[in-house]
Amino acid sequence: QVQLVESGGGLVQAGGSLRLSCAASGSIFSVNALGWYRQAPGKVRDLVATITKGGSTNYVDSVKGRFTISRDNARNTVYLQMNSLKPEDTAVYYCNAATSWRDYWGQGTQVTVSS
Repeated sequence: QVQLVESGGGLVQAGGSLRLSCAASGSIFSVNALGWYRQAPGKVRDLVATITKGGSTNYVDSVKGRFTISRDNARNTVYLQMNSLKPEDTAVYYCNAATSWRDYWGQGTQVTVSS
């Protein structure tokens, strides 16, 4: 089992920044990659960014150059630094841990960007 706890969401004006954190606990050794997904009202949950055990990163095109995913292995924590936020970034952001047999999800944190 892997437990994920997100923090750092909130309300910010367009152009502002937020940093999300996700602390992982449990069977961390089984996690192949950590990532962030988001779900806007009435839409499906979409990938934002992922980072593998080896540090390779992947981003959806809409956040490239604005968002940065990173991980602190000593703290078992993954971060999402979000800069130049836009109203269309408004969503619930979910932390994800991918293992060989299943994915684990955090409870989600709301990010609201006002215009």
